[in-house]
Amino acid sequence: MNIPNTLEGARTADQADPLASYRDQFLFPQNQAEKVLYFTGNSLGLQAKRAKTILLEELDDWARWGVDGHLEAERPWLSYHENFSASLAQIVGAKPEEVVAMNGLTTNLHLLMVSFYQPKGKRTKILCEGKAFPSDQYALKSQLRFHGLDPKEHLIEIMPDPETELIEEDRIVEAIDAHKDELALVMIGGVNYYTGQWFDMQRITDAGKRAGAIVGWDLAHAAGNVPLELHKWNVDFAAWCGYKYLNSGPGGVSGVFIHEKHHGQSAIPRFEGWWGHDKEERFKMPEDFVPIPTAEAWQLSNAPVFSMAPLLASLELFDEIGMPVLRNKSLTLTAYLQQVIEDAARESGQPIRIITPTEAKKRGCQISISVPGKGKAVFQKLSAAGVIADWREPDVIRLAPVPLYNSYEDVYQFGQLLTQYLKD
Repeated sequence: MNIPNTLEGARTADQADPLASYRDQFLFPQNQAEKVLYFTGNSLGLQAKRAKTILLEELDDWARWGVDGHLEAERPWLSYHENFSASLAQIVGAKPEEVVAMNGLTTNLHLLMVSFYQPKGKRTKILCEGKAFPSDQYALKSQLRFHGLDPKEHLIEIMPDPETELIEEDRIVEAIDAHKDELALVMIGGVNYYTGQWFDMQRITDAGKRAGAIVGWDLAHAAGNVPLELHKWNVDFAAWCGYKYLNSGPGGVSGVFIHEKHHGQSAIPRFEGWWGHDKEERFKMPEDFVPIPTAEAWQLSNAPVFSMAPLLASLELFDEIGMPVLRNKSLTLTAYLQQVIEDAARESGQPIRIITPTEAKKRGCQISISVPGKGKAVFQKLSAAGVIADWREPDVIRLAPVPLYNSYEDVYQFGQLLTQYLKD
């Protein structure tokens, strides 16, 4: 789809967009600018208008029912987490019994590593991508120290190429093969937060499994952004936050995937809590833990209903649309963003370095750019003009046009502002 970099071209694309009406299902922030251009759904997704309605419904049920709301609320709180399983399963390519909404992302990664990082004998090492999101690095290193291991010796980081800032999958696979007798765990971010690179998850998972390692993924920047097939790819576990592309609100609830082959194992190491106990026996308060034979066994506590309500509003829209349709728009919208960035560089004479892969199959909807010598100044001018983007040190501007609510005209207007400020 070739979209002219003109206002007419952008509006024509919007008129033909089957998802254009969904923009009206979200609330855009207001500031001093005449119009806000929101490109940070990769950091915090927008609020679905239905989120307030659903949250107020839960508050009303609390007022009406008190504790009896666990059974009598419109959406009974006792089983509230079950409202998310089918939707999340569609988004990440899983069976409903393989996913559960609970806790926060890093909390869930720790809980999953309790079960799936079990260093024994020579198999002690964890392989990850270098320059991962810092919380992942902290979690991995602290897990190693918890087991009495030195991260300097037992954490294998595959660093990005200093020229491109990307990591070729060949290097990851080669490192897995080279350390195949020492690896206990491969854990990588499916889409890198900084560059927006989408790794070939199936290839890396296959390599990890051939090496005899457990393979897990942090999908913070992948869930709701790119098509996933976690069950089919034989991934052992994964976790993601809900507040980026899934629009669950600040600090919103996370989700986890545990492949069904790991279900129903009472001997598996696990930090246990009563909400993971067999539902039929839970309220008999037995002394010994009996895990639910699904991913729900990893739950610790009952569902945080008020935190979950906004996610429910967003997932209703995902259910209506489906990931294939979202991905199709994402491909054209992100390609258009790349085009207007390149046009801005050409027209202004100011070089711009795109550090996100230009191949569509190697990225989601994020494009990260570096403007040599004037990146921070350009970012500040864009912000003052109403462009809500994201600055990352030392010199990167991250932009994510989200297909659920961003338009082609948004992208065109951004390109006009970028061209102007590059010329200044």
